This record gives sequence, C-alpha cells and structure tokens, in this order.
Amino acid sequence: MNFVMKAALGGGPPDVGKMLGGEEKEEDPDAAKKEEERQEALRQQEEERKAKYAKMEAEREQMRQGIRDKYGLKKREEAEAEAAAAAEEPAAGSLTRPKKAVPTGCGDEEEEESIMDTVMKYLPGPLQDMLKK
Repeated sequence: MNFVMKAALGGGPPDVGKMLGGEEKEEDPDAAKKEEERQEALRQQEEERKAKYAKMEAEREQMRQGIRDKYGLKKREEAEAEAAAAAEEPAAGSLTRPKKAVPTGCGDEEEEESIMDTVMKYLPGPLQDMLKK
C-alpha cells in the first residue's frame, strides 16, 4: 500500500500511474516546433562558443608570435619542417637510404681487439688458452 501512495504522490516510477488507471499524457501539438526551436538554440550556442574560442586562440597566437619575434624563436612547425628537410637533403641524390650512424665502440676492428685483450688479461690461464684457439 505504501507503494501505491508513492505512485499517487508522484514518487514512484512513471508507468505506475498508468497501471493504476491514471490518464495518459496528451501530446503537445507544438512539441515538434518547441523541439526544433530548442535544437536551433543549441546550434546557435555551439557556434557562439566556437567563435569565442577561435577569438581566444587568435589572441594567444598573436601573443606567442610577439614572444617569438622578441626572442628570435621559430614556430614548432617551421623548426620541425627544417629538421625534416635537413634529414632529407643528404638522401636527395642517393638511390639508397642513408646509412645509420654507428655508435662508438661498435664496428672498429682495432677497438674490438683491444677490448678482447683487456678481457683476456682478467681470465684465468686455461680459459685464455681455450679462447685463443
């Protein structure tokens, strides 16, 4: 019975009123018009918000450009484009891809031999003989 009281007072689920024999809500004849107006208002608000943020971003970019000019800095896009162009220049006339830089300590045969000599000094005699063969 408590459930019926809540439904009667509007505290229950929305379908309970119909189950108890309540009246169905009539459709508003202007509902479509109201919904269309609401959608138009939302679109207008969205356009205003975008315009506001575009204006703010333009002001920020103007401030950034002032700082770049004052300190002689370049834009990130320009700096990245110059770095990419510099990387492509050596390979422009080549048919193969550019060689990768060899880290120090790799590739020098003389250096590899000196490392082996250093390692051999610290190994016990029998291991040295095995590795020399």
